[in-house]
Amino acid sequence: MSAQQDPSSTARGTTKPGTVDTKLEVVVIPVSDVDRAKEFYERLGWRLDADRVDGEFRLIQFTPTGSSCSVQFGTNLTPAEPGSARAQLLIVSDIGAAHDDLVAREVELSDVFHCTTGFVCRFRDAGADDRAPGPAPQGSSYGSYVSFSDPDGNGWLLQEVTTRLPGRTDPALTTFGSTPDLAGALRRASAAHGEHETRIGHADPDWPDWYADYMVREQSGAELPL
Repeated sequence: MSAQQDPSSTARGTTKPGTVDTKLEVVVIPVSDVDRAKEFYERLGWRLDADRVDGEFRLIQFTPTGSSCSVQFGTNLTPAEPGSARAQLLIVSDIGAAHDDLVAREVELSDVFHCTTGFVCRFRDAGADDRAPGPAPQGSSYGSYVSFSDPDGNGWLLQEVTTRLPGRTDPALTTFGSTPDLAGALRRASAAHGEHETRIGHADPDWPDWYADYMVREQSGAELPL
C-alpha cells in the first residue's frame, strides 16, 4: 500500500499524529550488581516504587523526582550488557540547582557544559573538542547539560529546558512535575511581567491572567506575550 493509500499518512506521505495516548512508562537499564545500583539510585533522591523477587527474577523500580516515566533494573530483566545504556536525558528547569543537588548527594558528575556546534557533543566523552564549560550562551533552552553515570557506566544527562519548542507539548495541557519546576516558571513569568509593566508604564492589575498566559505559552512553545 502506498503512502497516499495508507489512511495513517497525509497526502504528502508523512505520518499523521496518533489518536491514542501512548505514554512512555518505564525504561529498563542493565546493571551487574543490583544492590549496588539500588544504593546509587536511592542516593539520587529518586522514589523507590518496588523491589520484588519472583523466582530467579528481581525487579527494582525508581521514579525520578517529578517524572511520569520510571526506571527498572534487576536480575534477568534484560540481556543487554551492563553499562550499555547511554545519554539518557533527564530534563530540569535549573541546571545549576540540579548540579548542586547532586554534588550535595556525593554523586560524581561533570560540570555544567554546552555544545559549541550543534548538539552532538552531549553524546561524546567529557574531553570532546566541541564541549565548552558553563551554561549555553544567553541561557538558551535545551542548550545546557550535566553528565553522570551509575556504577555500571549507564550514562545520564541533565538537560535544562525552560521553554519548549513548538509542538513538543499539548498546548491545552499545562503541567509542572514538581514544586521547583512551578517556582521556576513563576520566577520567569515575574521577570517578564516586570518588563511588561515597564513597557506599558503602569502597574498591571490583571497580572494573574498575564502570568497564567505566559506560563501556558512558555510550556507549549508558543509566542510569549509582550
